[in-house]
Amino acid sequence: MSLVRFLASHRAEVLALLLQHLRLVGASTAAAIAIGVPVGLLAARKPRLGAPIVWLANVAQTIPSLAMFGFLLPLPFVGGLGARVAIIVLILYALLPIIRTTVAGVSGIDPVLIEAGTGLGMSSRQLLWRVQIPLALPSIVAGIRVAAVIGVGTATIAAAVGAGGLGEYIFRGLSMVDSTVVLAGAVPAALLALTLDGLLLGFERLYASGRVPRLSVTFALLLLMIAPLAATHRSTATIRVGSKNFTEQIVLGELLAQTIERDTGLAVERHLNLGGTFIADRALASGAIDVYVEYTGTADTAVFKNPVETDAGRVLERVRTQYATRGLTVLPPLGFNNTFAILVRGADARRLGLHTIDDARPYAPRWRAGFGYEFLQRADGYPGLSETYGLRFAESPRAMDLSLIYRALADRQVDLIAGDATNGLISAYDLAVLADSRHYFPPYDAVPVARSAVLLRYPAVRDALASLAGRVSAADMRRMNRAVDAEHRDSAAVAREFLAQLERNGQTKE
Repeated sequence: MSLVRFLASHRAEVLALLLQHLRLVGASTAAAIAIGVPVGLLAARKPRLGAPIVWLANVAQTIPSLAMFGFLLPLPFVGGLGARVAIIVLILYALLPIIRTTVAGVSGIDPVLIEAGTGLGMSSRQLLWRVQIPLALPSIVAGIRVAAVIGVGTATIAAAVGAGGLGEYIFRGLSMVDSTVVLAGAVPAALLALTLDGLLLGFERLYASGRVPRLSVTFALLLLMIAPLAATHRSTATIRVGSKNFTEQIVLGELLAQTIERDTGLAVERHLNLGGTFIADRALASGAIDVYVEYTGTADTAVFKNPVETDAGRVLERVRTQYATRGLTVLPPLGFNNTFAILVRGADARRLGLHTIDDARPYAPRWRAGFGYEFLQRADGYPGLSETYGLRFAESPRAMDLSLIYRALADRQVDLIAGDATNGLISAYDLAVLADSRHYFPPYDAVPVARSAVLLRYPAVRDALASLAGRVSAADMRRMNRAVDAEHRDSAAVAREFLAQLERNGQTKE
């Protein structure tokens, strides 16, 4: 019932996301048909020419979808954020089933039928259109059905690169740990996959009966390919705001976007929930987004690979200089330091008298740890933490999504995690922060990072973002994070209320 109520109250947004999803799948599947069927026919009739293309399609299918998005993001022409890169990836994944089933359908035709057609005086082209394609059609359509269903599933991941679609609800629900929002994306996606499968099955039967004009089908497919690409056109006076894929970043993205809209009158295009640090950084470097909030310690150690530095002023100056060499500007800090927080359950901390990370060392050999994917690899993450504090756990730490890691600790799936100091779930789940007594973690001051060219072209954007400098405290951020994560409120509404409160308090610039 909660899902039904959610869908009813958000029906306009659900419909918009569903149409975005359908356009992505329709355009990519149509393009894959236009490419894959001819390639499959070539591979079936001339295996030596078609084999290398089939091999490349096999290789593309083995690459994880999120990795494929990350790889294409910085590339010219095919990369960037939005529908374009999503359609490219979906085409690559749709090609293999279409090519393979086309090859299987043509190769499986009884040679006697080919000989009979040749005996009747048919040319090679006539054999293709009058014998091979009609007989192979059931197999070809089966491949198209598989490709369409794969496309519906893969398109949900495309939300991580700003392509929209039902995946936005799935990522939003994961960041909020709200199963209703996750289902709001997953259930319509599943229904869409089943619907497309049924429609294509019906099309196979109609096409085989000869009642569907081929020209009209071709025209419809061309429209499906063109419509999403046209939808990606944007005005040059649009500022694109991005964020990473956890609650605080989405709230900060909304703060930036709403501030720009209010203070400049410019249109803002939101590309929130973009994945981790490196996807967001690539999007900014490639011009796919114009601004997002980064953390100084993350930029210093993860982006620029500098040795760990604990002085906040030196870190800020170092990243400001290094960003400048890339044509990017670091704006004044927002006012809070979202350092890593080593967390245990509050009950365990009280029972065992745990106050610092050093206090946890004797218990670590009996504990299971859970860390985010980036934390396990970063220079300022687990490797250095383990060495600095001598932490040795019962087994290798589990790699977990940041949106799930707090719940995993509260549910006793793990016993120690690395979270964010400003996360609202710390108090909601009664978790305890262990003090970094050896000062291992560098400062993580939140700073907007923007493309310098955009700030030069629109000075009002710089002024708008500067109006937030020093005005978002750690306590403010915790309250906003808790409102979204624990109270399941909309991130845009939470950001709007915070900005309104700042204005009432006279803390924003006119």
